[in-house]
Amino acid sequence: MTTAQAILLVEDNDDDAELTLMAFRAAHISNSVVRVRDGVEALDYLWGRDGYAGRDENDLPAVVLLDLNLPRLGGLDVLAAIRAGAHTKHLPVVVLTSSDEEEDRLAAYRQFVNSYVRKPVNYDQFVTAARALGLYWLVLNRPLPRSTA
Repeated sequence: MTTAQAILLVEDNDDDAELTLMAFRAAHISNSVVRVRDGVEALDYLWGRDGYAGRDENDLPAVVLLDLNLPRLGGLDVLAAIRAGAHTKHLPVVVLTSSDEEEDRLAAYRQFVNSYVRKPVNYDQFVTAARALGLYWLVLNRPLPRSTA
């Protein structure tokens, strides 16, 4: 499987990250998942810097699942940087967060997030949500052709 088919999971909480991975397995989502723990690491991954030096920055994930409440650099700042980057501005980004605050949703959509999903608390609902996210973003969605990105 190539990195272009990967999912970039930006999640600082180990329990939430493990729950996400378990939900993907239960939903039979076989794409590889690259998990980073904060906003700085997410941008390092996307731009091939620091611990990801040498990684082809043009080999982008299929989708970024982005928590909002992150250490070092918050999710909204990560989203702004992604949208400002020439090679990442069209990258599908889904905010996956526990926040259902109207202010957070408005701020994310003002930064052109593709979707905003509140993390379900119930495991079965989480698996259903993960299945729907995987089906839509990895199977049904037709990304922008690379030649125009």
